[in-house]
Amino acid sequence: MDIMLFHSTYGLRPAVRDAADRLRAAGHEVWTPDLFEGRTFETVEEGMAFKDEIGKDELLKRAVLAAAPYSERGLVYAGFSFGAATAQTLALGDEKARGLLLLHGTSDIAENASVDELPVQLHVAEPDPFEPDDWLTAWYLRMGRAGAEVEVYRYAGAGHLYTDPGLPDYDKEAAEATWRVALGFLDSL
Repeated sequence: MDIMLFHSTYGLRPAVRDAADRLRAAGHEVWTPDLFEGRTFETVEEGMAFKDEIGKDELLKRAVLAAAPYSERGLVYAGFSFGAATAQTLALGDEKARGLLLLHGTSDIAENASVDELPVQLHVAEPDPFEPDDWLTAWYLRMGRAGAEVEVYRYAGAGHLYTDPGLPDYDKEAAEATWRVALGFLDSL
């Protein structure tokens, strides 16, 4: 599988590279575009301020340009938190997308979004301050109306970015469970 993996607002941290290596070891080809052009951050607040400074349109343009050379292959879009939101936007706009793997995040869905049975898997903490229950319920219903086949996995007690061992949110048990399920999902595509 060809996977485009987007980083969170912390930037292209070692955990993202490690995730890409884990996916490569499972036989996938993975690209990890650096939408922040080398900048990484120690706190989510710093990363979000930088993301807002660059602007949503510019970041989306960078993501599209990173994916464009490979989109003909039929990509699986994936990402962490902000990167998951980016991946979702690209997958819903790419008729050749093979799948969508969301780790710790979702995004708004355009009213006219339409996909043909796009396989989608979401892994998220429970509770998650960035992905509240009412939002996730509405998101799930909108994705279904758009034509996606959605699976949601919740991890009770885990922090928001629980797969990143370099952050306080890290939860080894939840992270390993996420990767087991996610690798199975990718193998099924």
